Amino acid sequence: MILVTGATGFLGAELAKELILRGNSIRCTKRASSTIPQLLEPYAAKIEWADADLMDASALEAALEDVTQVYNCAAFVSLKQADKDPMIRTNVRGTANLVDLCNEKGIRLVHTSSVAAVGEAKPGELITENHHLDSSTETDGYAISKLESEMEVWRGVAEGLDAVIVNPTIIIGASAGTAGSGQIFETVRKGLKFYTRGTIGFVDVQDVAKCMIALMESDISGERYIINAENRNYKQLFEEIAGCMGVPAPTTLAKTWMMELAWRGASLFGFLTDKAPALDKISARAASVTREFDNNKIKKAIGFEFKPVSESIKEICTALKH
Repeated sequence: MILVTGATGFLGAELAKELILRGNSIRCTKRASSTIPQLLEPYAAKIEWADADLMDASALEAALEDVTQVYNCAAFVSLKQADKDPMIRTNVRGTANLVDLCNEKGIRLVHTSSVAAVGEAKPGELITENHHLDSSTETDGYAISKLESEMEVWRGVAEGLDAVIVNPTIIIGASAGTAGSGQIFETVRKGLKFYTRGTIGFVDVQDVAKCMIALMESDISGERYIINAENRNYKQLFEEIAGCMGVPAPTTLAKTWMMELAWRGASLFGFLTDKAPALDKISARAASVTREFDNNKIKKAIGFEFKPVSESIKEICTALKH
């Protein structure tokens, strides 16, 4: 039996679908209050759902009965400052529970981390799996939670756990709709006026799922892999999305002081409305930073070729138009 945690999320649902299309009957965890994603509705007969939060070790243990492989896609994600400590605590403790149970039961694990947990390279160099985030200077709660969750997996590996870690860049795909990375496309569609100088990596959600499955089915253990199709600067990305959407592309450079005002305004609005801010300080500053990722390790490990980002953009725009 294969278990997918976080299968009600963007990546988890896509991974579950890909496993089913390959002929697997799978078990997926969800919270009691979670809604089964529309993407998985056609495959209801192939999925056994288990109500199990990673923080509930006993429920998680029950969900792991007869399981030989686990894909961990579950995570608490929030931009709210008030959620920073609970997010770190939940993601780290939940991963620790899963690691302990997988180790105890001899279950192989593919753990989803993020490039938020990967460090910085020197100017002009690509970021690789050998770069590590400096926890003593990092202030982003999500990055800290991902880094410390990885540390729990590495602890498990040191204790004998059979595990691999993946660090995707920004995951895009039509099934995101207008949530998560889909907000980028929706914002451009509505008429984005500004662009930033930054560069970041992008990868299609289907490719992330395929890489995870290929790693699970390999004999690789105790390694981490950056999952990235292409590095794109935001100006180029916005222009391409705008072209696909048939709307004007942003033409004004958002300077540093503008971004500082933007995140402060978003923070105040979020405080007054008790909603997650559309932009936080970390995201605002990261939008002007160049972070380019090397994908050679994963390509060599499993012989993988990524879908071009332009192809993903066309698919997403077509889906949003309809």
